Amino acid sequence: MVVILGCLVVPGCVLGGFMWAGGPVESLIHPSEILTIGGASLGALIIMSPTSVLKNLVKGMIQAIKGSPYSVKTYEETFCALYELFRIARRDGLLALESHISDPSKSSIFGKYPGVIKQHHALVFLVDGLRQLVDGASADDLALLFDADLETQHEQEHQPVALLKTTGDSLPGLGIVAAVLGIIITMSHLDGGPEEIGHHVAAALVGTFLGILLCYGLVAPLATSAEMSGLAEHRYMLCIKDALLAAARGSTP
Repeated sequence: MVVILGCLVVPGCVLGGFMWAGGPVESLIHPSEILTIGGASLGALIIMSPTSVLKNLVKGMIQAIKGSPYSVKTYEETFCALYELFRIARRDGLLALESHISDPSKSSIFGKYPGVIKQHHALVFLVDGLRQLVDGASADDLALLFDADLETQHEQEHQPVALLKTTGDSLPGLGIVAAVLGIIITMSHLDGGPEEIGHHVAAALVGTFLGILLCYGLVAPLATSAEMSGLAEHRYMLCIKDALLAAARGSTP
C-alpha cells in the first residue's frame, strides 16, 4: 500500500506546486492529450508483449502495489516448516515425507504455516526439491536443477519489468508527439485571438508535461518496485534452495 501512497504524493505535490505558483488547474485538463499519450503507450506495450508476459505484468503490478509478502514472519514459518520436515526425514526416512509433499494443502506440517502455503511459486519449488530428495537425487544434481529453475524464473520475472521500463522510456517521446499535434492544431487557429492561440499552445505543452511526468513519476518507479518484488522472491527461494542442499548433504536439521 506504500506504492499507492507514493502514486498519490507525486501528482499531489506537482499539482500543489503548480497551484501555489498561481497556475490554474483547469489549464492542465485536456482529455485528448491523455488519450493520445496513454493510448499510444498502451498500444506499444501490447505490440511488443506476448499474452503470457502481459499477464505476468499485470500480476507483477498487483504484487508491487500490495508490497512484498516475504516478511520476517514468513521466513520464520518457512524455517520452522523446513526443520520439521528434515527432522521427520532423519528420524523416519525420506519416504516419510511422501504424505506431506503429495498434497501440501492436507499436510499436517504445512497446515501449521499458512505463510508458506500462500507463496505458490516457492511452495512448488520446495515440494519439487523434496520430491527429488525422496527420489534419491544427489546434492550436485539438486544444485543443477535448482539453478536452472531459478534462472528460468528470473528471466520470466525480468521480461515484464523490462517491457514496463521500455514503455516508460517511450512516454516522453509520445508526449512530444502529442505536443506536435497540439502545435498543428494551433497553426490552424492562427486567425483566432491571442486567448484562443494561448489555449491551444498550453494544450500542446501539457502533452510534453504528461509524458515526462508519467515516465519519471509513475511508470519508472512502478517498474523498479516490481523488480524489487521479484528480487525479494528470488532471495526467499535461495534460502529454500540452500536448506534443501544442506539436507541432501546430510546436515542436521
